[in-house]
Amino acid sequence: MDLSLAVQVASQAMDLPSEADFRRWVAAALAGSSDTKVELVVRIVDREEGAALNEAYRHRSGPTNVLSFPFEAPPGIETPLLGDLVICAPIVFSEAKEQHKMPKAHWAHLVVHGVLHLLGYDHQTDTQAAEMEAREIQILAELGYSNPYKDVNDL
Repeated sequence: MDLSLAVQVASQAMDLPSEADFRRWVAAALAGSSDTKVELVVRIVDREEGAALNEAYRHRSGPTNVLSFPFEAPPGIETPLLGDLVICAPIVFSEAKEQHKMPKAHWAHLVVHGVLHLLGYDHQTDTQAAEMEAREIQILAELGYSNPYKDVNDL
């Protein structure tokens, strides 16, 4: 697969994953996709930008961990652009601490989760959630990370 990935850091957070980490996680989530060429942006933000985007696009107050913005090309236009992910670094680090997870494992999970949303996965129903979670667990296992839901559900 030909992957064009732009990682934009608009955060003051320290100890962020490397661009190579993001590339590996995105590529793993895209494995099995029928697309041969994919372009996407991962933007790392702080609470203020995360909250503004969450309020503007999801009509929810405050920041969230990851937002997915799939690109929908106009009819008749072919493009490799899959979309954008916006990840709020302070939320990722605080969730990792609260859930007793290694930060890098939580970053990997949220990138995989966001890319699956860009590919059309969702979790609005129990069936959709089960399918998406199973795919996430499989991808993360292939990357060497444990089931991210086991730890959360056991707390």
